[in-house]
Amino acid sequence: MTVPKTWRPGGVRAAAPSRSGWRAQAPVVAAVALGGGTGAAARYAALLGWPTQSGGFPWTTFVVNVAGCAVIGVFMVVVTEVRPAHRLVRPFFGTGVLGGFTTFSTYAVDTRSLFADGRVPTGLAYLAATPLAALTAVWLAAWAARRVLKWRQS
Repeated sequence: MTVPKTWRPGGVRAAAPSRSGWRAQAPVVAAVALGGGTGAAARYAALLGWPTQSGGFPWTTFVVNVAGCAVIGVFMVVVTEVRPAHRLVRPFFGTGVLGGFTTFSTYAVDTRSLFADGRVPTGLAYLAATPLAALTAVWLAAWAARRVLKWRQS
C-alpha cells in the first residue's frame, strides 16, 4: 500500500481536503432526509388508507405518483419563476418530500407483481399509464400555474 502524495513537483505542498465542503452540504443532506421521511410517511399513510386489492390495478400508487408530479410542476414554477426560495426549500420539499412521496420503485414492483400474477393486460396498462400520466400532470400543473400567475398579474 502506498501513502498518498502530499507534495507536488517543485516542492509545493498540495492543498489539504476541505472540511468546509461537508459542513456546507450537511444542511442540504439533513433537509433532504427530513423531507424524504415526511414524504414517505405520507405515501405510507395513503397506502394504508387506500390499500390495493391483490391482483388489482394499483390505484393508490398511481394516484400518489400523478398527484406528486402535479405538485412538482406547480412547485418548480413557483420557486423558479415567481419567488426565489431559501436554498434549503428545493432540497427539502422538491427532492425530499416529493421524492419520498412519489414512488417509482413501488411502481416497478407493482408492475412486476401484475405480470407475475398473469395479469399481463393490467400490467401493460399500468406500465404505460403511470409515466404518461405523471409527465402529463407535471406539464398541465406547470401550465396552469403559469396561467394563474399571469391572470393575477394582469
